[in-house]
Amino acid sequence: MPRSVATNLQMRERSRERILSAALEVFAQKGYEAASISDVTARAGVSRGLVGYYFASKRDLAAQLLDRWLDGIAGILEIPGTPDERLAGMIDGALMAAAMTLPVQRLAISLMMQPSTHGVFAEVETEKSGRMALVEDAIREVFAARGAADPAVEEMLLRATLEGVTVKLAIYPETFPLEPIRRRLYAGYGLPEPKEPLPVPSPPVDRLRAKP
Repeated sequence: MPRSVATNLQMRERSRERILSAALEVFAQKGYEAASISDVTARAGVSRGLVGYYFASKRDLAAQLLDRWLDGIAGILEIPGTPDERLAGMIDGALMAAAMTLPVQRLAISLMMQPSTHGVFAEVETEKSGRMALVEDAIREVFAARGAADPAVEEMLLRATLEGVTVKLAIYPETFPLEPIRRRLYAGYGLPEPKEPLPVPSPPVDRLRAKP
């Protein structure tokens, strides 16, 4: 009996997801430049032809992963509440995303920072320009509602701070004290102290050191 259209679509989506998951693992392990399509096919357990069916190139694989990363950032548009509650939600959302999706965070950071791959990041960011502008405007609206003199500068500073936290967490996942940093951010913005800690590991404050 022929498979239904819905079943075929589900199988294709599973194959696509398996390839993307394998690509993320390979990029995280070897780095984007050193990784090859053959590495991805071997990790995913699929043929090169199947990878080519869904993704035109290694660059396309990375772009698709970055695309999802940027969509995750856009999740702040759905945070409800007062300006203070929305700002707290933005901080928590960014910290949770950093802690729980370190492989894709590392990929995004490496693509942004390396001159040879910065173009990949820039292309995806340009494609998502409209949605990213909505994110920027949402953050600026929160700061405007809180009485900031220059909401645009506050938006850029918040994003730079959170991105810096993400970089440090990606480098020092075993020693970065995420919860104390979160509470310091709350205090810096005059937000009420959070009632509960984030549900992710947070070592005590000591020194940032990479574990061998």
